Amino acid sequence: MRNLLADTTPLKVSADYRRLWFGLSISNIGTQVTIVAVGLQVYALTGSTLAVGVLGLFSLVPLVALGLYGGALVDHYDRRKVSLVSSAVLWLVVAAIAAQAWLDVESVELLYGLVAVQSAAFAINNPARSAIIPRLLPKELMPAANALASLSMNVALTGGPLVGALLVAQLGYAWAYTLDMVLFLAALWAVFRLPPVLPEGVDGGAGNGRSRVGGAVGLRSVLDGLRYLATQPNVRTTFLVDICAMVLSFPRVLWPAAGVIYLGGGETTTGVLAAAFAVGGIVASVFSGGLTRMRKQGQIIVWAITAWGLSIAAFGLVLVLVGRGSPDGAIMWAVVAAGIALAFAGGSDSISSVFRQSILQTATPDHMRGRLQGVFIVVVAGGPRLGEMVLGAEATWFGEGWAAVAGGLTCVVLLWVIVRLTPRFWRYDARHPEP
Repeated sequence: MRNLLADTTPLKVSADYRRLWFGLSISNIGTQVTIVAVGLQVYALTGSTLAVGVLGLFSLVPLVALGLYGGALVDHYDRRKVSLVSSAVLWLVVAAIAAQAWLDVESVELLYGLVAVQSAAFAINNPARSAIIPRLLPKELMPAANALASLSMNVALTGGPLVGALLVAQLGYAWAYTLDMVLFLAALWAVFRLPPVLPEGVDGGAGNGRSRVGGAVGLRSVLDGLRYLATQPNVRTTFLVDICAMVLSFPRVLWPAAGVIYLGGGETTTGVLAAAFAVGGIVASVFSGGLTRMRKQGQIIVWAITAWGLSIAAFGLVLVLVGRGSPDGAIMWAVVAAGIALAFAGGSDSISSVFRQSILQTATPDHMRGRLQGVFIVVVAGGPRLGEMVLGAEATWFGEGWAAVAGGLTCVVLLWVIVRLTPRFWRYDARHPEP
């Protein structure tokens, strides 16, 4: 049984990693609290669902625009300093969000601006943190470390929104944001305690911040990273298969209609579906011990995304079988069946994410790691947003159920086409990581 449970060896062998994991796990809960509270505050100020949706735009654009440049910064300067400065900016933004709530400013425009600045800082902070971890642990422990990261994130995604909604309902927005300020200090402390993490090739003595693969940070450095990615089939395929899964079959946009028109129960059922997805990720992470010790990581990713696509198709099939009846109450067997399908999807996505990140962190040379982490954050942020647009359009044409069925099956077919075109990825062996 011990071999099935999540491998906690990374927490035992590195005190720096242990502090970083606990700090980020605590701060992630606060981040989710703020995400929910900001959405609720914007809706309270405007009464418009569209205005809440615009928050996503203000979050996505800076993330995509600065993700690549943030990765270039990480490859040129001390990653601890980059992470510490960007983390401090993130904390100051949360403090500003809390201040506007305490002062009853009631400005939607101000909230939009603060969310944009927060997203820009995250676009630099995330590649820095991700590029630091491979320097704290041996490469064979990276799958276990990423499984632990997936576990903490899914716990935050499950509990954070609930805590945020309860705080807003009982105490108000200001207390929710203030809680995030306090919890984020754990991440700041963990990063502060890290040793310097200079990228390989940076001349720390000269202090000029230049690396062996480029000059000062700029467009050329970003393009060098993209050109490198184009020549490395294994790392490139990790991005392609994730885009395949997220763009063709990311189901979140279908959940509200599923709760109201198909399964019954309205917002409660929508919440159950979202929770089922997150719980699936938690279960997969908790019982990841055996998987993280396997070396055929390309094959694991392929089978995980295959399971993802089939799970989304199964979710859609439940909706097709129930039909668009707008029931007064929840149809329990259908809610349970849809929840199980989404739990399998969430678990499959978690497994895929663990090994895609592991390949990226171990096969990529250190001097390119930040830039490819920047690409990673752009793909991870942009893929689901594009997926919501694709499935939303398909739902308008064919209905939500058939959109999920078609999206899931198309994902599986295209995935295997990609694998057939890149046989090296199928043969990828973690004992001999090749980009």
